[in-house]
Order: sequence, then C-alpha cells, then structure tokens
Amino acid sequence: MDRFPIAVIIERRRLDNRWADEAWEAVGVVPAFDDTQPAMRQIVAETDCDQFRVGGFALELFRDEAANYFLNLSSPVPKVFVMWRMEGGVARPATVTASYGEAARLLDSGEQVDGVPMSREIADWVGAFVNRHYEPAPRKKIRRNDPLAQDRERP
Repeated sequence: MDRFPIAVIIERRRLDNRWADEAWEAVGVVPAFDDTQPAMRQIVAETDCDQFRVGGFALELFRDEAANYFLNLSSPVPKVFVMWRMEGGVARPATVTASYGEAARLLDSGEQVDGVPMSREIADWVGAFVNRHYEPAPRKKIRRNDPLAQDRERP
C-alpha cells in the first residue's frame, strides 16, 4: 500500500432557485505534504461561490485495485474521486480514491462522488505504482461458431 497526502478543494455555489439555495461540489485535489490537519479552511470568497480546502487525506493505492488505476490513467482525463457527505449544512469530504471500481461501488451505494482532474504529480505517482503492480489478464482464445462447418465434409 502506498500513500500520497492530499487536500480536497470543495466549492459551494449559491443558486437562484426555488428548490435549492446552494450546490456543493468537489472541484480539485492538491498535494499536501506539509498539511495533515483536517480543518476546513476557506480559500476563495466571492458573492456567488466559496471554496474550501480540507486537508488530512491520503490517496492510498492497493495492489488488488491496480487494474482500476490502469483504466483511470488510460482515460482521456484521469480523475481522483472524492466521496463527500453533508454534515450540519456543510459538505465534508469523507474519502478519496483513484480507483474506477471503488468509485463505482460508492456511487452504487448512494454516496455523493465527484471526479476531479488528477494533477500530473499524482498521475506520475499512480503510474509508477501501476507499472510495478499491474499485470494484464491473459487473453483467452474464443472459438467462434462456424455456421457452415456442419456442411463441410471432414476428411
């Protein structure tokens, strides 16, 4: 298992809508080698949106998820997936992953998950892990049914 310390950037947008006053969304992750505090700190304050930096997270990689990391890195825009929950009217990140499979499991269980673009530094780190641990499954030959085979004579 490898760990990469990160902080999550989460954004609150004010809405002019009769059903909702605001919308929350994870918009980024940044390396946080020097900041392991989980405190939520406001970094942008504008009239229509606020952004908060939440530290104390680590992107963890596991060998059994190497195929999912490979799929992520093979996509046009690799992502880090942030699962968050509303607590006391504020969105709080709960976990981060680079695995397509884990993100899909979280979404299937009804959690709120946002995919944010993966920085080059994180992508290089995940790529090094994939190079060490990913082994593609061997290809299996598939015998296709030949509809004309029964009409042919066998010698």
